[in-house]
Amino acid sequence: QVQLVESGGGLVQAGGSLRLSCAASGRTLRSYDMGWFRQAPGKEREFLAAIRGGRGSTYYADSVKGRFIISRDNAENTVCLQMNSLKAEDTAVYYCAGARYGITWPQRVGSYEYWGQGTQVTVSS
Repeated sequence: QVQLVESGGGLVQAGGSLRLSCAASGRTLRSYDMGWFRQAPGKEREFLAAIRGGRGSTYYADSVKGRFIISRDNAENTVCLQMNSLKAEDTAVYYCAGARYGITWPQRVGSYEYWGQGTQVTVSS
């Protein structure tokens, strides 16, 4: 069993940056496919970025490409999301997710087995 815990959320002004971390316990994340999603009130959970286990190939939603960067630190057993040039529309609860085995569709919510509890990100305009 894997427990995922997000941290690093908070209040930031538009144009600012935040770095979210997802810490894992129970298993090493080295071989897991990991993703970041967000959910704003009244909206569906939205894919942001994913990173493959092993080679570490990355994928991004068009809405965050060029602004967000996903990375993993195997020594610390964490996955991070660096968020730059934040906009008011980035306000949401941010979740990390993990899957033990290689997934075909990293952008799909249903591809992931494990989820964190979420961390709130609020961007003021």
